[in-house]
Amino acid sequence: MTARFAPGDPVRVRPGAKPGHVRTPDYLKGKAGEVERVLGAFPNPEDLAYGLSGKPERVLYKVGFSQRSLWPDYEGPAEEQLYADVFEHWLEPGGEV
Repeated sequence: MTARFAPGDPVRVRPGAKPGHVRTPDYLKGKAGEVERVLGAFPNPEDLAYGLSGKPERVLYKVGFSQRSLWPDYEGPAEEQLYADVFEHWLEPGGEV
């Protein structure tokens, strides 16, 4: 399976809700980040939660997000990041990091 994004690519987590089990945290939806690493392809946990096969496998990324972009009242260092594993189907290109 070919990864759509590469380390250093700016991405945005798709906004919006999806009924049922969702592995992507709500506080990341609509937020911009940067791909830190491609982790590989894995069965989709949103399908596995319902006893399905999880196929086709989905590419998983380690994505860095500025703490200040996530939490408006964040008082820590400006360069501090939060890293989250996000599956490709939740990511779209672009977004100002």
